[in-house]
Amino acid sequence: QVQLVESGGGLVQAGGSLRLSCAASGRTFSSNAMGWFRQAPGKERECVAAINWRGGGTYYADSVKGRFTISRDNAENTVYLQMNSLKPEDTAVYYCAAALSRYATTLPAEYNYWGQGTQVTVSS
Repeated sequence: QVQLVESGGGLVQAGGSLRLSCAASGRTFSSNAMGWFRQAPGKERECVAAINWRGGGTYYADSVKGRFTISRDNAENTVYLQMNSLKPEDTAVYYCAAALSRYATTLPAEYNYWGQGTQVTVSS
């Protein structure tokens, strides 16, 4: 059974940091791009960061550039999202996902495996 399991979410004050992890099991995703999405209440799911299969290319949403860093460890089948200088507007459920292709994409429809999500709450 293929699973993506996120961890590392929680409650943090504005200006703080969190590191999200996404551990994959059931198959390797070393040949797939990976992405982090978030969804706040009443809003659409948006891609905040994505990374190519070898980690050489990345994408960041404008709202998180310079604050978030996506990385991956293919040997560990794990993807990370380091989130610094967090703001209340970063509050959302964060999901990791594995893409159909090798190259980073922002479109949810191009991801075929999803985790259950982890809540991130940033207080002001």
